[in-house]
Amino acid sequence: MPISRNKYLPDINRLSLVAATIMLAYLVGRFVNLPTQQINAQLPGFYISFVLNIKSLIAVIVGLLATIGADWMIQEHPSLQSRHTIEHWLLPALTTWVIGVPLYRLPIGSTWWFGFIAGSTLIMFVLVAEYIVVDRNDLRWAPAVIFINAISFALLLTFAIFIHSNNLRLYLMLPSIALAVSLVSLRVTKLRSQGNWLPLPALVITLITSQIAGALHYLPLFPIQFGLILLGVTYALITLSVGLPEKRAISQIIIEPTIILVTICLLALWIH
Repeated sequence: MPISRNKYLPDINRLSLVAATIMLAYLVGRFVNLPTQQINAQLPGFYISFVLNIKSLIAVIVGLLATIGADWMIQEHPSLQSRHTIEHWLLPALTTWVIGVPLYRLPIGSTWWFGFIAGSTLIMFVLVAEYIVVDRNDLRWAPAVIFINAISFALLLTFAIFIHSNNLRLYLMLPSIALAVSLVSLRVTKLRSQGNWLPLPALVITLITSQIAGALHYLPLFPIQFGLILLGVTYALITLSVGLPEKRAISQIIIEPTIILVTICLLALWIH
């Protein structure tokens, strides 16, 4: 198939508007204070208590803005034709969600403003990369895929570290980890499997990783150790799920995920 020499980029006005809207939402969430509401519930066997505040609302709004903005940008891609854009919603939503976690907690200062600017820049790069991978014949498709895969795993690692460092209760930690893992699994497997959705493997990966996260929750691990182990498990399972449909020997399929998993776990154990 001939390689297209077209190098499509998103409309700068749409990209700027989406990024500016997301940045404004972050600012509102950090500088506007509204009354919080304590939610308590006694369920059989355990007691649930969590707080609803402006940060929780903004986290949902920012994720929706990212998905709507990504869809709005990609709809005007010349090569989209009649295809759906759902796959391009996943990483922007995860990116805005993970960036918001430290921005909602860090005190206002030089570190916060650096994170705000760096996070906003990252969101724009993610949106551009998602736009590029729409056209598999684009010369920049492979670098864009590498970028999306790398950012997906980096975001998962960052999110896991922040979740563990905040000592959340298990009933709050597990759904958060499961959502992040599911978004990463769906996006990465879609890219690495020649454009095919793999919902069942993504579900299995999410369940296994969540079970491991639940077990690690009770171990005396540093946040970086917790994050690295979950990263290694998720990467290994994704690689394995993508490789199984290929007509190769099982021994060849499991070599890469096993090496990566063992290496990352040894690194996690080495860190003190």
